[in-house]
Amino acid sequence: MSTSKRSTVALITGGNRGLGKSMALHLAERGVGVVITYRGNAAEAADVVKEIEAKGGKAAALALDVANTRGFDAFVEAVKAELGGKLGRDRLDFLVNNAGIGAHASFAETTEEQFDALVNVHLKGTFFLTQKLLPLISDGGRILNISSGLARLTLPGYAAYAAMKGGVEVLTRYLAKELGPRKISVNVLAPGAIETDFGGGAVRDNAELNKMIAAQTALGRVGLPDDIGGAVAMLLSPESHWITGQRIEASGGQML
Repeated sequence: MSTSKRSTVALITGGNRGLGKSMALHLAERGVGVVITYRGNAAEAADVVKEIEAKGGKAAALALDVANTRGFDAFVEAVKAELGGKLGRDRLDFLVNNAGIGAHASFAETTEEQFDALVNVHLKGTFFLTQKLLPLISDGGRILNISSGLARLTLPGYAAYAAMKGGVEVLTRYLAKELGPRKISVNVLAPGAIETDFGGGAVRDNAELNKMIAAQTALGRVGLPDDIGGAVAMLLSPESHWITGQRIEASGGQML
């Protein structure tokens, strides 16, 4: 692992698999201590921590249901304990709101239960978890919210999901404005189609779908988790601090 002059710590929600795992590994490679959250798979999260620690990095995993705001106070206390323990800090430098769920249904068939689940995870959870963690984020720190290329593209079946991500993008601009006096920069990263198990792994496992997306992408392929992990590390690097209030899409030029 590389080391930095001043140790920094990132909290990544949903960091036990997929894009969140890649983000954690990329940041750890740059000497950033990492706290990842998981909702149900503690073993997956433990494996990520072990992988980082085996390379000389610092990491911890905490359970969190981002849809359950009633659990946020206890979670903040758990974060404080981890920071003061093996991570050796009293503040977070980076917060990455990555945890998410998917739902595919036409507008006409989307249920209120599906809609509410998406609101609670993507919009309400992001809003109030960030609010609760704000006292722990260092002045001059960063917040990075994860959106989706579907907030720009229009594909039938994703009206509710994309609407939540659109809300996250608007929220990002407001956070950038309101947290500017603390020199906290806030941006939103919007991945395009990526080969993960998200949405049942359709992009990864459906060869016809994968080929179709690749044909509509300027760089000629579907994205991989490391494409996003690397982009996150770049956006949280010291050189990117002057970027704030921006939507950055990492899609390889999908449907330009």
